[in-house]
Amino acid sequence: MISSLDGKISTGDVDARDTEKDFPKVPVVKDGRHQYYDLEKKTDRCSFNTGKVMAKIGMNTNKCKLNCPGVEFIIVDGKHLTVKGINNLIKKTKRLYLVTTNPKHPAFEMKDKLELIYYPKKVNFKDLFKKLKQKFGMKRVTIQSGGTVNSILIRENLIDMVSFVIAPALIGGKNTSSLVDGDDLRTETDLKKIKSLRLVKCEKLKHSFLHLKYRVEN
Repeated sequence: MISSLDGKISTGDVDARDTEKDFPKVPVVKDGRHQYYDLEKKTDRCSFNTGKVMAKIGMNTNKCKLNCPGVEFIIVDGKHLTVKGINNLIKKTKRLYLVTTNPKHPAFEMKDKLELIYYPKKVNFKDLFKKLKQKFGMKRVTIQSGGTVNSILIRENLIDMVSFVIAPALIGGKNTSSLVDGDDLRTETDLKKIKSLRLVKCEKLKHSFLHLKYRVEN
């Protein structure tokens, strides 16, 4: 993923603000952002994201530039993707796996074109990743979701490596999504949710960008 130095993965707390759309307007940042996309092309053949992120980048319209014919996408979505958005994902990816808790999701009408994984109450992410491995043969998955889902996955011990690009920018905003959001820690018992990291790689890129890679230790 790409974040600012202060850990923000968006440029604001409304859907109209997005790093992909806004970073090209920021001095210095606009000159080096392509390095993130160059690295993104080298990630795993299986990519995990959310319908909210897909809608935000324009998947429900004809404006989305995402095109990954060799990548399998796992998308968790409740209500953000439309029929058009789902069709776009089917066309632009190798295979679409749509995960939902919404029994009226439009994906049910299109399940002959995709793999539909349904959970009646809430997504059981441990069960989901077990299915992805055992049923669909996925050995590695790149996570590129938002801060809330990231926090669930990291706290349920479903992420073993963290790789992200730091853009030379300070965004701020207490409600702007960061790399890991989710519930705040309050008690001493909550401290067990903190994940220790061991640095695997630190690469200085051009235009003051950094590529950091960590192994999750606990």
